[in-house]
Amino acid sequence: MIFGRSKPASTPLEGIDVVLTDLDGVVYAGPGALPHAVDSLNRAADEGRRLGYITNNASRTDASVAEHLTSLGLRVAPDDVVTSPQAAMRLLRDLVPAGSTLLVVGGEGLVVEVEKAGFVVTRSAEDSPAAVVQGFAPEVGWKQLAEAAYALATPPEDGGIPWVATNTDWTIPQARGIAPGNGTLVSAVHTAVGRLATVAGKPERPIFDVAVARTGAKAPLFIGDRLDTDIQGARTAGMPSVLVLTGIDRPKQVLAAPPNQRPDFIVADLRELFEPYPATVVKGERTRVGDAIVEIDGVDLRIVSAGDRQIDLLRAGAAAIWNSGRAIFGFRVPEQLYADPFRAR
Repeated sequence: MIFGRSKPASTPLEGIDVVLTDLDGVVYAGPGALPHAVDSLNRAADEGRRLGYITNNASRTDASVAEHLTSLGLRVAPDDVVTSPQAAMRLLRDLVPAGSTLLVVGGEGLVVEVEKAGFVVTRSAEDSPAAVVQGFAPEVGWKQLAEAAYALATPPEDGGIPWVATNTDWTIPQARGIAPGNGTLVSAVHTAVGRLATVAGKPERPIFDVAVARTGAKAPLFIGDRLDTDIQGARTAGMPSVLVLTGIDRPKQVLAAPPNQRPDFIVADLRELFEPYPATVVKGERTRVGDAIVEIDGVDLRIVSAGDRQIDLLRAGAAAIWNSGRAIFGFRVPEQLYADPFRAR
């Protein structure tokens, strides 16, 4: 967002040649598409932008993800999908010799990429693996986590082997709700061995670098639903970002976002990619977005005008807090400011 000055409204897609998007919580939740996601992404493609799909979910192959997206109505080839296992292989090529044996904690999506990269898969620490690579799969249980712990028992400073995690998302959206993600499984191993994994997926840079290289992006835009992985990762990779409120993070989290997790754009759903994005205008202690106006009055963040769009009120509140240099706990924030009608859209 631009603070302190006004500029002519343009859409988030202006000047963008490649749209990179997260999947869970942006395109779908479980097997079903989220409202307006497919039509909006197809429109972006029809207008001449290349699409790329970035997912931290390591349980499926790029081909199976492409097949799923195609079934939802998108035009997707496997090469359009960048997975965290692919980013993990990019890291491991620099960490262990070619053809090494890797202890794999995860499912088919991870196993396929390990084999495509020329490594040998094992499930047992007794096979003296050169590294451990860990990713999410619904079938991962205690036995796989225990084998990882056995293999990682020696600290790295004493000659222990590398440990690469595809991602550390704490949660994953499912059709029935929010479920534990790979971060919880990585944390279990961390608790057992007292060391940290190197992370390949969001919010780390490797997965974004793979996506940019594959799509040839010169001016990419990344769309995500999580501040701590999607938006932080895009900022780390130096690309503008859109937070869409169809997934994990809600208005309360937006208002409280630390500087490294603040998106350039906030949208209720992907239709708003094609709408002129209203300028943020700051005059003294007042911040206006569209018809929504908020004012900082000491420790109070007051709503001067709610306007006619809740999304603009949220944008104004976020801009006021972010531009103040103060954390959200330094304010009294009215409940109307973080009202959440967006999930049902």
